[in-house]
Amino acid sequence: MLALLLILIPVATGLATFFLKQGNAAKLFSLLSSLATLGISIGAAICTDKSAKSFQAPFLTNLGSSFSLSLDGMGTILVLLTGISLVLVFISTYKNTYKDPSRYYALMLLSQAGLMGVFLATDGLLFYFFWELALIPVYFLCSGWGGERRIAVTFKFFIYTFIGSLLMLVGLIYLYVLNPGQSFSLTSLYAMKLSPDQQSVLFWLFFVAFAIKMPIWPLHTWQPDTYEQSPTSVTMILSGVMVKMGLLGVIRWVLPIFPYAVHEYGHVVIGLSVVGMIYASLVAMKQDDLKRMIAYSSIAHIGLMCAAVFSVSELGLQGVLVQLFNHGVNIIGLWIVVDAIEQKLGTRKMSELGGLAITAPSLAILLVIMSLANVALPLTNAFIGEFLMFNGLYQFSAWYMAVAGLSIILGAVYTLRMVQKVIYGDTNSLTKTMTDLSLNQKLILAGITVLIILYGVNPQPLFKMTMDTVHTVAQHI
Repeated sequence: MLALLLILIPVATGLATFFLKQGNAAKLFSLLSSLATLGISIGAAICTDKSAKSFQAPFLTNLGSSFSLSLDGMGTILVLLTGISLVLVFISTYKNTYKDPSRYYALMLLSQAGLMGVFLATDGLLFYFFWELALIPVYFLCSGWGGERRIAVTFKFFIYTFIGSLLMLVGLIYLYVLNPGQSFSLTSLYAMKLSPDQQSVLFWLFFVAFAIKMPIWPLHTWQPDTYEQSPTSVTMILSGVMVKMGLLGVIRWVLPIFPYAVHEYGHVVIGLSVVGMIYASLVAMKQDDLKRMIAYSSIAHIGLMCAAVFSVSELGLQGVLVQLFNHGVNIIGLWIVVDAIEQKLGTRKMSELGGLAITAPSLAILLVIMSLANVALPLTNAFIGEFLMFNGLYQFSAWYMAVAGLSIILGAVYTLRMVQKVIYGDTNSLTKTMTDLSLNQKLILAGITVLIILYGVNPQPLFKMTMDTVHTVAQHI
């Protein structure tokens, strides 16, 4: 029942929020809804009763599909991330004002419901249904509350994701043709005996859909523009949680069902991922806009995760599962700082900033902490995940690991350059008017700091949570 509640709460409250006339009421109601969902997420994470963490009901029975939900280790960690993320976003932006707030907050909650469904679904058609449900509200959020170029950027985002969704649907139909009379359940799909040619076709249909969502070079071009033009609160969800849909899709649906194709084409995917890491890192070094810099940084981090997944190493996969959570928390922390700067100064350009350590010391300290976590400094939460991922990549190929390792140096360069330009130096006519973080922003960033240090010093709880997923995928590969 816990699995069903994780979807029902944001769906019910999201629909109800549409009808709230007062903006403050919609804001408070959405925050309370996200807190309730977080409470259920924590309960699901510590619950040991497997029956309470699953749900099944008839769905499209004529097609062999059921409304089947279940929480494995990877699903649990992503559900927990989604629950935490919405609370972080709503509290940190609580003082922000939006036009038509009832519709804005309703769409945010519906997007959360779709994300929960993606992470919980253990039926192919149900997974596709929630995949679309998670994306549709984001289209409206970007086009309704985005920047000046929002319409063109949202259209580009729509085209990319529509093509990916269409490819996935074709793949599901092909699976149905190859498996007549059977169900779309994970158990049934894992048991299928597909020929090498069939696996090859299906692999690329599914992988391209997931690669667009991560995104992996060269399918990444929608991402920096979308991150830049979206409201920062929406960008937090896109980069902190939604990109994880693609990684979950690869780990849960591609690796165990198409193992031959994974071995056959894994080196191609790793090559693309490593090229993307270096490319994104180099482009990030040249950015002046904080949003675009962090967007390209995210492409580099996701590229490493994708490469580690296809290294077919248990250590690499364990590192990815840990990093799914840690990357989401860390990048949301960076976005909160960027949002605070933009709200107070009306700019995101590093060339127009400087000296914030003088006028906003709390912001400066917390930005340094978030930045050190972003470069995976030892004793921060990102270190152990990156260490395991590079270890897995090294087991696959020392050359791939050596090239990918350059991203560590490049990441430190563009991140520390950002810190230097934003908080150090002298103030100017704009930054001397800067005020420090509000109380709600300080509390949220302090909470993220606790998570960064806690899981940097003791990552064992995350390992225990995801161990079952590692073993399940390893058995099929």
